[in-house]
Amino acid sequence: MEKRLIAAIALSVLILLSWSLFTSKFYPIDNNRVIPQKTETLIPAPVVKPAPPPVEEALKPQGLFTVEQNNYSLVFDEAGASIQEIIFPAYQFFKFTLNQGLLLKNFPAGFKKDSASEGIVSFVYRDQEKEITKKFILSNSNYIIMLEMEIKNVSSQPLHINLDLLAAGIHFNADQNEARFQDATFALKDKVLHLNLRKDISAPGLKFLGWRDRYFCGIIEPQHTEYSAFISTRTKTISEISLVSSDLAIPARQSVKQKFYIYLGPQELSLIKKLNPSWTAVVYYGTFDFIARLQVGLLTILYGLVRNWGWAIVLFSLAIYIILYPLTLKQMRSMKEMQLLQPHIEELRKSYKDNPQKLNKAIMDLYREHKVNPLGGCLPMVLQIPIFFALYQVLLRSVSLRGANFLWIKDLSKPDNLFTLPVSLPIIGNEINILPILMTIGMFIQQKTSTVATGSNAEQQKLMLIIFPLMFGLIFYRMPSGLVLYWFINSTLMLSYQLRMNRKR
Repeated sequence: MEKRLIAAIALSVLILLSWSLFTSKFYPIDNNRVIPQKTETLIPAPVVKPAPPPVEEALKPQGLFTVEQNNYSLVFDEAGASIQEIIFPAYQFFKFTLNQGLLLKNFPAGFKKDSASEGIVSFVYRDQEKEITKKFILSNSNYIIMLEMEIKNVSSQPLHINLDLLAAGIHFNADQNEARFQDATFALKDKVLHLNLRKDISAPGLKFLGWRDRYFCGIIEPQHTEYSAFISTRTKTISEISLVSSDLAIPARQSVKQKFYIYLGPQELSLIKKLNPSWTAVVYYGTFDFIARLQVGLLTILYGLVRNWGWAIVLFSLAIYIILYPLTLKQMRSMKEMQLLQPHIEELRKSYKDNPQKLNKAIMDLYREHKVNPLGGCLPMVLQIPIFFALYQVLLRSVSLRGANFLWIKDLSKPDNLFTLPVSLPIIGNEINILPILMTIGMFIQQKTSTVATGSNAEQQKLMLIIFPLMFGLIFYRMPSGLVLYWFINSTLMLSYQLRMNRKR
């Protein structure tokens, strides 16, 4: 195997493993990790209100009832006038849990249901000083909810009040395999921040905030009072994401109103963009976010043509191959030219075996004489790396692929798992995933047909022909089948081109 190709593959493996370690650092799933209690203020401000008091852990939802809409069902908690969870029938009845979301933290209980009909659910809280009305106006055509709150001062004295709103309670111990997908977005006046939900953070000057799990997200945008955003860790497995208002002064016998636009629905870029383009910042794919968004657009177009996500990925792989074809052609030619020069390089190694400096200079002169770029074969592989990582995030978070089937694959967001063995095998376990096995075989054949083992390193090169396909097969073995399908199709196209070139020779 050519050394430059070995270096390229090793580099891609190193980046893949480093990326996994990097994400595990920032999205840990260890329940026993100690959570730091210091609160970080992201933007300096003359006055930053301290974090609101936590919702009492002993407080449990009371008087749960369900309101059904066309696209979803909302489970309300009457006492807290809050939302416990939202259920999406069109997505295998997925439950997006808010854990008393939209709860007024200073008034965690005491509300009574006032009405629930025709897409409007309202609650009322009364005491000797005030009357608070919370009205949820539900859309039947999309995932928008409008929350209107009115606070009346029924006393004869001025009333000072804070409207600290719990956006959601985040429970990390619900599913540890999914915990790393949970994060928050704070859209501030001058920047957008993507944040770890396991760290205490405050930020004044909020435009809107969002939070998400793997497939669904929530967004809240206040329309009136200036709000700050808080992430507060309450235990090792529970955090709260909240909006904290400035102090409101309400004169005697007067009232104030607050309004919030809320989105509770799937992380679909096209859908959220239609509702509010700025909200798409919540759907974040990491370092290669721009490339990922382009991929989402292209995959959506291809799906519109074939109406199957598996075939859309196949066409996507073909499109990427065509785009990179000029570079692939250059790579193949470069590899052939390097193979032709191997006998000359071996002679130079024998001649200058005791003088590495002269050997390197002689090899570089040989490359220049024959106009060969030793790194020319690496470029397509290097360009595949951001495409691969971006697609990895897209397929991991694409709710459309959840449960999408293709040929024998039941779910493109999971390993293809053709069948399960009664016993567990070393390394791979008891699941037999066909695509990674086929991909490994294809990579081995491709390298075998494109590499001529020569010189003193012949045995080492032959060994690498086996090690690297196996290494990639193991890395891909438990990845989403949609991602493995992309890489398998790409490798198959490369192999077919290599075989055609060999026949021409």
